[in-house]
Amino acid sequence: MGRVLRVVLPLGFVLGATSSAARWQPGAPSLTTLGVLWLVAVALPLLVVHRYPMTIFLLTSVLTLGYYASGNPGGPAMVLPTIALFVLTKIRGPLVAGITGGSLLVAAGIALFVRHGFDGFDLRAGLGFVWVIAVVGIGTAVRNGLAAARARREQADEHRHRMAEQERLTIAREVHDVVAHSLAMINVQAGVAAHVADRRPEQAKEALLNIKEASASALKDLRATLAVLRSGEDKAPAPSLAQADELFEHARAAGLEVRVDGEPGELPAPVDGAAYRILQESLTNVVRHANQASGVDVRFERKTGALTLLVRDDGRGAVEPAPGHGLRGMSERAAALGGALTTSIVDGGFQVRVDLPVEGER
Repeated sequence: MGRVLRVVLPLGFVLGATSSAARWQPGAPSLTTLGVLWLVAVALPLLVVHRYPMTIFLLTSVLTLGYYASGNPGGPAMVLPTIALFVLTKIRGPLVAGITGGSLLVAAGIALFVRHGFDGFDLRAGLGFVWVIAVVGIGTAVRNGLAAARARREQADEHRHRMAEQERLTIAREVHDVVAHSLAMINVQAGVAAHVADRRPEQAKEALLNIKEASASALKDLRATLAVLRSGEDKAPAPSLAQADELFEHARAAGLEVRVDGEPGELPAPVDGAAYRILQESLTNVVRHANQASGVDVRFERKTGALTLLVRDDGRGAVEPAPGHGLRGMSERAAALGGALTTSIVDGGFQVRVDLPVEGER
């Protein structure tokens, strides 16, 4: 429909204005059927001007110049090649459009000179170049405006995609941290219960109670996380190192001796939450993967503008692990705050070290 209107409206304007001009100009010829058909032939190629902009511009221009040279009544027939030149500028750019329009005018000037000599040149020849410059200028402005709008849309789409990707990674980390820690503790306690069920039923009962407590905690945290995702509002209690004792108790229930050195002190909420999750995942990895570990050392080092957290187990034969969800999530949390996480083998055990900047401290 838009292409049809692009032809019908200008053609209607040209036919109406040309007929009126023929009636109001003394001695001017009237618009004949041949003239009408000629103007229609000039307008019809505009239906495909977006596919062949240069060809259509040259065709409509030649037909328009031929119309004026054929003795038909004058009128605004130049509107039709003007539309084609505008589209050519918008699609192919001002350089191509300017060269094409200028070349056409030069060719028309040569033909006019051959036919009439210098007598054929008047003010209209100069207006032709002004016409090309004006149309190309307007087309360039529109082209640049459309390009700027397209760039803004692409930037907005990229930003939405980046935010969606960041949100997806955040959700993955939260679900992993909430579930993996509790499942690791449940797995260890289930193994203890199965091992001592016949010989030491009281210890098996204690392991089952630990499983119950760990599963209840996991369900609570998971429900809170899902509630945040459903509502879109961050109403869940933020994790904090103030709750670190719960993590230490879970590790002790799994049979580890937990030795804590130092204090984290007051921390901004983002740093506090990230440090808690990294500590949680580190202790989970000790329970799940450490070889013959009997204890784990946790050390907090607080310096001006930074917090360092070290978690080291006393296992044997530790090797650098393949990157998994846990280590990747810890690294992402540290990097998001401008910090860094490193891992190393120390005395046969595995150590995690994270350095987090604390803004506002000098």
